[in-house]
Amino acid sequence: MNERKALLQSFGKVYPFMPLALLALAIGAFGIGTTEFVIMGLLPEVAGDFGVSIPTAGLLVTGYALGVVIGAPLMTALGTKVPRKRMLMLLMGFFIAGNLLSAVAPVFAIMLVGRVIASLAHGAFFGIGSVVAAELVAPDKKAGAIAMMFTGLTVANVVGVPLGTFIGQSVGWRVTFAVVAGLGVLGLIGIAKLVPELPRPEGVHLRHELAAFKNAQVLLAMAMTVLGFGGVFAAITYIAPMMTHIAGFADGSVTWLLVLFGLGMVGGNLVGGKFADRALMPMLYVSLGALAVVLALFTLTAHNKIAAAVTIALIGALGFATVPPLQKRVLDQAHGAPTLASAVNIGAFNLGNALSAWLGGLVIAAGLGYTSPNWVGAALAAAALVLAVLSAALERRDRAHGAVVASGTPAGQRTPVHH
Repeated sequence: MNERKALLQSFGKVYPFMPLALLALAIGAFGIGTTEFVIMGLLPEVAGDFGVSIPTAGLLVTGYALGVVIGAPLMTALGTKVPRKRMLMLLMGFFIAGNLLSAVAPVFAIMLVGRVIASLAHGAFFGIGSVVAAELVAPDKKAGAIAMMFTGLTVANVVGVPLGTFIGQSVGWRVTFAVVAGLGVLGLIGIAKLVPELPRPEGVHLRHELAAFKNAQVLLAMAMTVLGFGGVFAAITYIAPMMTHIAGFADGSVTWLLVLFGLGMVGGNLVGGKFADRALMPMLYVSLGALAVVLALFTLTAHNKIAAAVTIALIGALGFATVPPLQKRVLDQAHGAPTLASAVNIGAFNLGNALSAWLGGLVIAAGLGYTSPNWVGAALAAAALVLAVLSAALERRDRAHGAVVASGTPAGQRTPVHH
């Protein structure tokens, strides 16, 4: 342990501007975030080019999401014997190859394969990247470092997705994916040049990584991820029909509303990272509780343009304020072998997205209106808050039990009080 600490301190001398290493991770995250979401704005162009229906083209979204859920644990497990820096570079290679294949795909099926290949990098990159980012800084800066990496993902929604959509609609969607592949090349070069060769923890094997899932706190944190961020996407998935049919916005305004959502994500991510390093669980209580309230209020504010726009930004901010603390919570609870758990937690975000989108579709199909997914989102966020309170209560109980055992007093037996 002392050798590891000394080695990390030496990295601090060799890499005095450690944010540059985090910047390299953020560039990779920016590319991944762009390719994940930009397809939503280009579905009509892709469908028309390949001669398929819009629902069929939607498989490019579904296929990517499923690839993230499956690829996160698979790629991380395969990388347990590979140094983390080298694994990050390999993942960026998958990302570049997948986007290039999408850019040159002669038929729809080939593009779908390209999307799946690119998605294999997603979960493992953020999972391993979270571990690397946390190891590059002091213990009291870990959540902030994770947040800095995730800033790339949030900025992608503000800059990358609108710009990629504009390029695709102006000069062709294939150019968009070629540009995204170029972003992957920049990320790969940045990781190769700026991220130090951190040593792998000794004695950690796949079985140790799998053992983390026996920890109830790890599973509770992942459940919070599914429900909490699922609450966000229950509303945002149906933002277009909600804003055009209920709030009265023009179709072209949806892009700028999503930019507001992205700006909220950027701010929430940075705030969440900052305060999670000071008080992690209180940060989760506040963000999840406020998110549940704001989502419930969205059923009312959706009827007014200004109020709706403000609410969308708040949903982005509160939703992403939960990301750094939840990711750090998993890292803390899976201490010693956190890589696989960290990557699976990224898959949990996508699982929450898929679950909430499905539930939101069900209530709309039941005739409850375009604002009804907001109630679904509020319920999911509230359920995540309940799990957070339960998790903290269990942790306090375990600490109290450990203190009793350490003092030599049998559990359940009260120490006599002498007057």
